[in-house]
Amino acid sequence: MNAKTVSPTSLEVDYEVVPDNGAKASVVSLPALEEAQGHRGLVSSTIEPEAALRYDPQAIKIYYKSRPLQVLRRIIAVLTPTISFALGAWLDSKWGIAVKNDRRRAIRLREILTNLGPAYIKIGQALSTRPDLVPPVYLEELTQLQDKLPPFPNEIAYQFIEEELGAPPQEVYEELSPEPIAAASLGQVYKGKLKTGEEVAVKVQRPDLRERIAIDLFILRQLAGWAQKNFKRIRSDLVGILDELGDRIFEEMDYIHEGENAERFYQLYGHLKDVYVPKIYWEYTNRRVLTMEWINGTKLTEPEKISAQGINARYLIEVGVQCSLRQLLEHGFFHADPHPGNLLATTDGKLAYLDFGMMSEIKPPQRYGLIEAIVHVVNRDFEGLAYDYVKLDFLSPETDLTPIIPAFAKVFANAQGASVAELNIKSITDELSALMYEYPFRVPPYYALIIRSLVTLEGIAIYIDPNFKVLSEAYPYVAKRLLTDPAPELRASLRDLLFKEGRFRWNRLENLLRNARNNQDYDLNLVLNQGVDFLTSERGAFIRDRLVDEFVKSVEALSKNILHNFTYLLRERVGVTAINETPAATDEQQQTLEHIKRILNILRETRGFDPTQLAPQLAQMLVNPGVQRLGQQIASQLAQKAIARLIRELLVSSEIDSTQDASLEAPTRISLPARV
Repeated sequence: MNAKTVSPTSLEVDYEVVPDNGAKASVVSLPALEEAQGHRGLVSSTIEPEAALRYDPQAIKIYYKSRPLQVLRRIIAVLTPTISFALGAWLDSKWGIAVKNDRRRAIRLREILTNLGPAYIKIGQALSTRPDLVPPVYLEELTQLQDKLPPFPNEIAYQFIEEELGAPPQEVYEELSPEPIAAASLGQVYKGKLKTGEEVAVKVQRPDLRERIAIDLFILRQLAGWAQKNFKRIRSDLVGILDELGDRIFEEMDYIHEGENAERFYQLYGHLKDVYVPKIYWEYTNRRVLTMEWINGTKLTEPEKISAQGINARYLIEVGVQCSLRQLLEHGFFHADPHPGNLLATTDGKLAYLDFGMMSEIKPPQRYGLIEAIVHVVNRDFEGLAYDYVKLDFLSPETDLTPIIPAFAKVFANAQGASVAELNIKSITDELSALMYEYPFRVPPYYALIIRSLVTLEGIAIYIDPNFKVLSEAYPYVAKRLLTDPAPELRASLRDLLFKEGRFRWNRLENLLRNARNNQDYDLNLVLNQGVDFLTSERGAFIRDRLVDEFVKSVEALSKNILHNFTYLLRERVGVTAINETPAATDEQQQTLEHIKRILNILRETRGFDPTQLAPQLAQMLVNPGVQRLGQQIASQLAQKAIARLIRELLVSSEIDSTQDASLEAPTRISLPARV
């Protein structure tokens, strides 16, 4: 096969594919890299291409440290148009020109970001999804950065196809569009057809990509390190955040890795209703060329076109939110770049995901921590929220949380009288950013990509429906997870949510059940089975004991009400005045009964509630040894309560009889009138 040229970091590396066994060897052609590797204790100048394609900040640093003039030229190239744009905008404002409505300035900003290269184009792409931050004129221009960038020449693209696939394009594809149909920050896309007839999208990487990105990452990393060192108020790991971003961008430049991401994404989320993931054609895919199934669709930011096809754009946003929740909170493998160019409404009304280059992962402790944080925010449990931030590595364990808890309450004070879920993510992150500056918070590297993903998705949602609230859409899923997930972390969170100072909070359970029933995956039968299994296990002992207490109290209150009504009926209607009227349940007991009634109504209205199906399930539960022990525990407590009440009644009756006897036996004392 032909020799290939790949640029890891900013360094040219030549390697050949050995035809007999497919083994690849890369030969480093730049002495500077060999020197850099020597400083780091690397032995050989022959390395695997996979290793060469990874982001290595130390090797990049050593390389550019010896090239100060190249770095200086890049800094000047970035600062010159940036300062010029800022100065021009300032002068326009002084002359009374409304900069935010000036299309000329918007076009200039787009051109600057385009010329500065991929790193800055990605910044523009992120801004293009924020109609709440960016004026409409600028939004329209920045949207072009998603897939309408200037293409590079076809000759280079065809050369890359031949180098990567081992044959010229006309031998590989039956058809290939004469010009790219889309050009983005890292590559451009052609529409093609395979010899077997399938329509495909052929993505070809831009030339000199790693060199342009590596030098920008180096400059930003140096600036971040200097800022962290000299500004004590900056406690976040800015260098770590940039390294996390660098890892993802370098992975995005490896199309084999992107293809693997697409297949993993399909395995995890392809089964979700109305989610579509295109197929990867591996025999036509390599490092710089990716061939995938062609998707006919419309961008989500074109709701009029979507509606004209009879498709509900808002519903597709809901599908995207539900898919994102599973990405972030269930499996942890998430799409870190869901801008409108990567999300399409297909002609049959599905949401198609494209471009799987920038993906990231969240570890299980962080996923559970995020779920707990959402629950505590919605339920205004700011003490719990403060501890969540410790678990999520935003605060060190030794941090004094005393002043932070009321600060959280202040952040969400504007939601008083309304559900916190009605807030949008952008407003929450803005408020929390100010809080993080004042208190000893640090932003862990993984957090930046999560927020980027969520805020980008919310931006698309707001574009379609300004009243769309991601948190409001997310909470039914979170409630479902709390009720059905057997993970110890979430069971502990459920316990903390439902109990406070030993008292059961029925309103919280009511709220959870009401929200969970709105989730499309919520299964009432599953909840019942898992609930019984949990309550009859050792892990559920705490909740079980307290639920038994609450159940016994409820039965007692119900029996009091029945007896009260019965004695009232005998006295008032029948006229049997010899019977004392029994007191009714207390206000607290009455409130508990009302909660239980509402919960039963919620269960009856929940999808999947069917008495004919529940009857056999309940019969199976009754023969469960754990359920039988639970029943014995309830019966025992009810019997103890009944005996205690009987003894109390007997003692009270004895006291009354003794008092009456004493009053009858006592001699009558006659008092004489006083002398005048």
